[in-house]
Amino acid sequence: MQRCLKFVKHLPEFGIAPTVVTVDDRQASYPVLDPSLNAEVPAGVNVIRTGTREPFEFYKKITGKKDIPFGGFANTGQETWKQKLFKFLRGNLFIPDPRVGWNRYAYAAAKKAIQAGGIKAVVTSSPPHSTQLVGLKLKKQLGIRWIADMRDPWTDIYYYQDLNHTALAQKLDAKYERDVLEHADAVVVVSEDMKRLFLNKSTTLDPHKIHVIPNGYDEDDFVHPSAPSTEEFIITYTGTLTEAYNVEGFFQALCETVTRNPLLRYRLRFVGKVSQEIKRQIEEAGLPLITEYIDYVPHEESIKYLMASTVLLMAIPDVPNNFGILTGKLFEYLAANKPIICIGPIHGDADKILDECGAGRVFHYSGYALILDYLMQLSKTWKINTNLDLPSINYTQYSRRSLTEQLAKLLVK
Repeated sequence: MQRCLKFVKHLPEFGIAPTVVTVDDRQASYPVLDPSLNAEVPAGVNVIRTGTREPFEFYKKITGKKDIPFGGFANTGQETWKQKLFKFLRGNLFIPDPRVGWNRYAYAAAKKAIQAGGIKAVVTSSPPHSTQLVGLKLKKQLGIRWIADMRDPWTDIYYYQDLNHTALAQKLDAKYERDVLEHADAVVVVSEDMKRLFLNKSTTLDPHKIHVIPNGYDEDDFVHPSAPSTEEFIITYTGTLTEAYNVEGFFQALCETVTRNPLLRYRLRFVGKVSQEIKRQIEEAGLPLITEYIDYVPHEESIKYLMASTVLLMAIPDVPNNFGILTGKLFEYLAANKPIICIGPIHGDADKILDECGAGRVFHYSGYALILDYLMQLSKTWKINTNLDLPSINYTQYSRRSLTEQLAKLLVK
């Protein structure tokens, strides 16, 4: 959502007036909401809100769950038979995904706006990948220039095999994916490795058709000065964290670091959603007394937590095809100018960017000894100077404004 929001915010700077077709939030369900971001929609932007049909409210009533699942039902934890049934239905009745019920509303609204005149191109951003089918239909029916923005893999997404697709469902989903890639005028992805994945989907694809525009950070979000604590060594993680991220080695290394430095005060702070399994791992690692859990907060407040930290922790899911995972969080971490400890694949796209910017290190999931050594180094330095902010790192090419300029050039071709 933030990727789309920031594109809309900055496109007028490049002479492009965006019209947004989205869902009426009174008719849709979301894992989390941040109404404060409404203030970032530029005045005068035409926002068209439509109806929708989706199964999530029914899911909550049947299962008794307060929260709806994320894209792949990845946050369901220990599954009941009802949840297993819903996962099967999700994988076989809702193709590509349960948001497909919005498509007919979105198509009708977009078609009306295009036929009213003045619109030269359409961008569809996903997931949910069902949204790409709206762009595909607009391209076929109206012949308008169409850019498909793909923030995540489609049939290679890490939870895909957990959805228990039948052979027929898999075939249909793969066809949708291939049709989108082949018919879009341009495809935008967030990493080089994701470009590689999509190029393998069709022998007719021209590599020059797929453009890498990563996520980024908004300079306007970083107006608060850095204010690291002088009393505590604070390690902050923002966002969602589940067992798929495989961070047990980090917890064990941190516990040993705390044990070896009894005179230092450490705090492990999570801002966002943390699964019960992760909390159990923290308990087993002996870290509950230094761990703080803060539920989801508005985006501006999450930035304040970054700026008040000593070190930032991020993790990439330990799943197939994770070399190209580049979340917006990475770039906001860069803009915070703090040392970054990333648990993830070595030599992946995130590793390359951190190395390029000199902003921290990536450690393999099993890299306990190296993580411990790095934490000990940071702790030793912190004893001398409690401000570990980096002197200068090269991250400005990842500003949302610079990245929007790249998208603008694709739109006017």
